[in-house]
Parts: sequence; structure tokens; C-alpha cells
Amino acid sequence: MVGVFVVESAIGPLGVAVDGDAVVGVRFAVPAGSAGSAGSAADHLAARELRDYFAGDLTDFTVRFELRGGSEFERAVWEQIARIPYGEMITYGAIATALGDPGAARAVGTACNRNPIPVIVPCHRVVGAGGKMVGFGGGLDRKRKLLELEARVALTRAWG
Repeated sequence: MVGVFVVESAIGPLGVAVDGDAVVGVRFAVPAGSAGSAGSAADHLAARELRDYFAGDLTDFTVRFELRGGSEFERAVWEQIARIPYGEMITYGAIATALGDPGAARAVGTACNRNPIPVIVPCHRVVGAGGKMVGFGGGLDRKRKLLELEARVALTRAWG
């Protein structure tokens, strides 16, 4: 049974859906009172890791997640996105090329927009050619904030 709870974050409330021991969804801008509070061990782990991520204390999520739905191509894109290291960016075109279809950058963008687990599966790390800030299901302001957070944390860790 899927349980949904809300985690407050620097980019607004996030609705987090957990089924068993796996996160299966994250949604932006969840209306107040629309979800319960964390209850299961997986809920608590997901909530703690998201809070730690936004505090700059976590760079790699360990909470288990399941990518459900989507086409075969979308799932392949989501799996590529899940491998992007913290604080790094990759272009839509580079993902398309990695999947064997260099002309599929727009389709990669559509798949990113349909990512069911943003933040944990970091589609915000995917940018346009030349690092251009384009597209994000949560809005460009949220994407910018996520990238700035990661850049700040990476810089702090590198320089102490």
C-alpha cells in the first residue's frame, strides 16, 4: 500500500510516496493537508535523507526507490539520470547519445519531465547544450536552487 507524506524543503513542500520499502514518487508544491506524516521505516529514511540533502549534509541517497511506469525509453533515461554524480551536470544530448540515439535530445527532455522521483533521481542535473538552463517539471527556479545547492556544497567540501 502506497503511503504519502510531506517533507518541507528549501524548494517548497515535497509529497513523497513510499510503497513498502521503496520511494515510488516525489511531487512538487503539494497542497497543505494533502498527505499524512512519515510512518514506516522507509518513510522516515526518505524524509531524513531529503532533509539532510537540503541541509547540504547528504550527497548520495541510500533510500531504495523504484522507477515505475513510463516507456522503455523513459525508464532508460531515468536510469541514466540516476547515475549522474552529485554536483555534476550532463546535457540532454549526451544522455541521448549514451542511449544510442544522438538525435533524441528532445525525447530525453520529455522523459526528464516525466521522472516520477525528482530530486532523488536528479533530473535537475540535466541541462541544455552549452549548460543552458532549460526545462524542469518543478520549474526553472527550483532547478536553479537545486543546482546552486549542490555547487555550494561541492565547493565547500573541496575547499574545506
